[in-house]
Amino acid sequence: MEFLVLASANPTSPALLLHSLPAMVLPLYLSTPNSSSRTSSNPRRLLQRSESLNRPNARMRLYDDLLRNGYYTTRLWIGTPPQRFALIVDTGSTVTYVPCASCEMCGRHQDPKFDPEESSTYKAVKCNIDCTCDSDKVNCIYERQYAEMSTSSGVLGEDLISFGNQSELAPQRAVFGCENLETGDLYSQPADGIMGLGRGDLSVVDQLVDKGAISDSFSLCYGGMDIGGGSMVLGGFTTPSDMVFTHSNPVRSPYYNLDLKEIHIAGKRLSLNPSVFDGKHGTVLDSGTTYAYLPEAAFLAFKDGIMKELSSLKQIRGPDPNYNDICFSTDESEVSHPSDTFPAVDMVFGSGKKFTLSPENYLFRHSKVRGAYCLGVFQNGKDPTTLLGGIVVRNTLVTYDRENSKIGFWKTNCSELWERLHESVSPPAMPPASDGKNSTPGVTPTLAPTGAPPYVLPGELQIGKITFDMSLNISYSDLKPHITELAEFIAQELEVNTSQVHMLKFAANGNDSLIGWAVFPADSTDSISNTTAAVIVARLAEDRLQFPVMFGSYELLGWRVEPKEKRSWRQRSYVVALSILGILVIALSVVGLWFLWRHRQRTVNPYKPVNAAVPEQELQPL
Repeated sequence: MEFLVLASANPTSPALLLHSLPAMVLPLYLSTPNSSSRTSSNPRRLLQRSESLNRPNARMRLYDDLLRNGYYTTRLWIGTPPQRFALIVDTGSTVTYVPCASCEMCGRHQDPKFDPEESSTYKAVKCNIDCTCDSDKVNCIYERQYAEMSTSSGVLGEDLISFGNQSELAPQRAVFGCENLETGDLYSQPADGIMGLGRGDLSVVDQLVDKGAISDSFSLCYGGMDIGGGSMVLGGFTTPSDMVFTHSNPVRSPYYNLDLKEIHIAGKRLSLNPSVFDGKHGTVLDSGTTYAYLPEAAFLAFKDGIMKELSSLKQIRGPDPNYNDICFSTDESEVSHPSDTFPAVDMVFGSGKKFTLSPENYLFRHSKVRGAYCLGVFQNGKDPTTLLGGIVVRNTLVTYDRENSKIGFWKTNCSELWERLHESVSPPAMPPASDGKNSTPGVTPTLAPTGAPPYVLPGELQIGKITFDMSLNISYSDLKPHITELAEFIAQELEVNTSQVHMLKFAANGNDSLIGWAVFPADSTDSISNTTAAVIVARLAEDRLQFPVMFGSYELLGWRVEPKEKRSWRQRSYVVALSILGILVIALSVVGLWFLWRHRQRTVNPYKPVNAAVPEQELQPL
């Protein structure tokens, strides 16, 4: 398969691209010459349109952060019993793959490798005229290569894929790749593999649509600056009435493209011919790319427009001296409100509709200077393709309505997506602790029961502490040096001070780690308010803690709200007696010190009567 590499002259700081899989690698052909191709003109799909909204969908949570980790991941369960995997969601890829248990050239990732022998429903895809066969002409195989020369290859298999307990969609059989070889970033990244959402026979979306399991649509909602996480929906749902749609032509290119015509900065149109956004593959929206990359003319105009609006700000060097990042220093009081300083940017589509980008959609924080921001928009080398990565759609619900050949944008808070859509989502049931194998028996990926949440707290309860236990799929020895960092992340996720989070126990459980934590009242109080406790418990019970990939994935084993301890009369008397005794000890110590000081004064300057004879001192010789 041939690949087109969309290179950038100034990609960005490599620290921010750590473990990333640039979706700037665009295959020129969706399939090999001897495999069938597929387009949106499939008559089976056209006949299904009237039933679209009646089909179930799979609601799935997103983890990690595009700028911090280089990607977003979701969780898929494969096989019977289910084996869990953290997969990068990538609209630029057309195959889903995970490491195979037999792979000796695969890296160490978040979860154990997929073991086909442990799944009673696994079937290898045998060699046929619609696939590329191995050298023995026995099994179908796949190969993928990326811009930084990382590669993935393996055999194709078919098994049940489950989508978690937020999903209305029952487990479905689907074809995926079982890796036998990884190189480059694919080998070293913590994520287990890729979930391909592009157009193609092996795409998860295409397979589910062809089965009639979902409508021909999916949505992604990436968290905002410094938040990460988000949500994903496979299938259709009722979109907001004010969502901004643009045409996406599946014939124009094999990628999800936009009909972009103009860019405005602070309401001022950039002097660009609309054709600049239609070069080569056009304007491509790709979830696997971190930043935005514009053709040379568009980038220079964009940079000049931004710098004119920010002429009053001091321009500083970027976080990495090896790159010429364009960065600006602001007043530290404006750190949390960049929209007060930086202009809005509008994307205007062929229909005349526009979608407004806030500063978080084209800036990233300077990692070394507080209050400084850098442009997350770069020149795409000499390539005329416009490539819009995940930064452009942070805190934006993006609906890929493939059935109607359009893509919609709706600005929102992705961490509160379901509340914003006035829909409730029940928390997913996490698989039990691993015994060293990647199996999760007992996980039934069906819709969780609705009703009142089990963490409603009585109003009169005075809370002394909240304790909880968790299991992380990272070894004891690997986690031990980073316990302090983990405590800081837990405090951040629960919105409490780091001093309030205490570790109670820490032990190994096979390849996992078991940790017990307690959240105590702030130093200025003797109890946790019910409001604060409700927030903490909701985040715990709804599985809303998000940690960096280095900590792997976690499973909450249980939580407890413990009331403030009431002292008995004897305990109170004991405390009072101790307090009085302490005061007496301090008072006696002060008096003793005073007498000691007076005694030393008299020794140094003894009292002499006025008429006392003073001995004459002996004269010293000259």
